Amino acid sequence: MKRIQLFYLRNCPFCQKAFRYIDEVRAAHPELAALRIELVEESEEPDVAARYDYYYVPTLYIDGVKVHEGALYPDEAEPLLRKAL
Repeated sequence: MKRIQLFYLRNCPFCQKAFRYIDEVRAAHPELAALRIELVEESEEPDVAARYDYYYVPTLYIDGVKVHEGALYPDEAEPLLRKAL
């Protein structure tokens, strides 16, 4: 499996929705439940966040490649996670 990083802000409503959509997809697809997602709260880990090129949260990187930035919609979560298999 590939490395997954999810950059977020604790009080971001778009990030909270993204977490919910990702959790729903992982619950519905056991093969995706095994994926490890490294969560990076950008205000708590500014040194880590500064090494990546993004502006909006949530932002998802797979093996160091940005695959999504900004609001995540329900139909986008599963295809994004499948990229990490």
